[in-house]
Amino acid sequence: MHLVEQQQKFFATGATLPVEYRIRQLRSLYQVILLNEDRIAGALQKDLGKSEQEAYLTEIGQVLSEISFVLRNIRRWARPHRAAFSAATIFSSGRIHAEPYGVVLILAPFNYPFQLALLPLVSALAAGNCAVIKPSEYAPETAAILSEILNNNFEQRLCAVSLGGPETAKALLQEDFDYIFFTGGRSVGQQVYAAAANSLTPVTLELGGKSPCIVEKSADLDAAAKRIVWGKFLNAGQTCVAPDYLLVQEAVHKELIERMRGYITRFYGEQPEKNANYPRIVNKAHFDRLCEMLQEGTVVYGGQTDPQSLRIAPTFLENAPFYSKVMTDEIFGPILPVVEFSTLEQAREYISLREKPLALYLFTRSRAAEREILQRVPFGGGCVNDTIMHLCSHALPFGGIGASGIGQYHGKAGFDTFSHQKSVLKKWPVFDIPLRYPPYGRARPIMKRILK
Repeated sequence: MHLVEQQQKFFATGATLPVEYRIRQLRSLYQVILLNEDRIAGALQKDLGKSEQEAYLTEIGQVLSEISFVLRNIRRWARPHRAAFSAATIFSSGRIHAEPYGVVLILAPFNYPFQLALLPLVSALAAGNCAVIKPSEYAPETAAILSEILNNNFEQRLCAVSLGGPETAKALLQEDFDYIFFTGGRSVGQQVYAAAANSLTPVTLELGGKSPCIVEKSADLDAAAKRIVWGKFLNAGQTCVAPDYLLVQEAVHKELIERMRGYITRFYGEQPEKNANYPRIVNKAHFDRLCEMLQEGTVVYGGQTDPQSLRIAPTFLENAPFYSKVMTDEIFGPILPVVEFSTLEQAREYISLREKPLALYLFTRSRAAEREILQRVPFGGGCVNDTIMHLCSHALPFGGIGASGIGQYHGKAGFDTFSHQKSVLKKWPVFDIPLRYPPYGRARPIMKRILK
């Protein structure tokens, strides 16, 4: 594509390297978002039925906050950092330079179409890269406004939006990018990884998976109920780190479910599927897939559907077979399978039978239970006594492990992701160690002592 060549030529001029240039671009992005805030919220409402408040909380505000944090820290991050002293490199100094990769490709998903397109862009621009963004065609209104506000306010040789469907994504993956950042499902992530492997292009893959939520008997059940309901049914469950299934200790099973039912009514009313402020499923295909999952267990609460608005009421499902789709596939909707356990070891073993999750949530007041889960269960990131909120901390890197993803971003981690850490050793010309040069002879024992 001509666009990629244009960005490559612009990057080669070195124009993106000065920190002040990067700061100007980020400030411009911040102002453009502020000026178009209402239109962005309107696009999110049309695409996903998000209320103005949810659009700001989960998308617009997240991006503005990230830009502000980066602007406060970018000068420090971009400075060369001194490396630790080594006896083997005496009479020299080492520094690590954060060097931009060049031209990066950002492939964004539909569920948070604004946030998940722009958070990687903020990191890429902060690190001094040029970027091409491919938004999801499943959120066309948001994709259109992204294209408008970025293509009209930034030079396309620095930052550009490429609209289209799978064919556009495939064409972009054939281009000579220096880095690829993908957020989405595992199957498409594998295709991106395979395409990147052909040219040995480095990648970050932000995928998903079956993220468990464990409620242990010592937990504060009211806080657990409120935070699980909020985290699970935010964006109608279309969140990559939403609790995907609930593991609840048998002693508190009934009480927790009852409290969660109360919070669903408080948050969304008696008929959530009729609530205009409750988000909808993105399209008919995803709606139908979720309706099939409703048949794979016993609905103990919810289950109402509205095919016209594509809304599905928050639903608790029990007795789902271990190998059913609702228990093996990432749900990505407002269905929460509930599994009872008797001991924490049993819960831990249940999780271990699946691939490593992107997120894990544990509700407990027991330090021993917390240690057991955090030390024995691998996962990308998560919370103790909360859900979702680990994403909101700029100081916590976000990313998966194993099948749930490769790489991390947010805050400094995002800057590092889009930067090559270039190591440079600078030697003083007037000093030297004769022992390093042949013939070695009796120098060998001395060298061994130094290197040890």
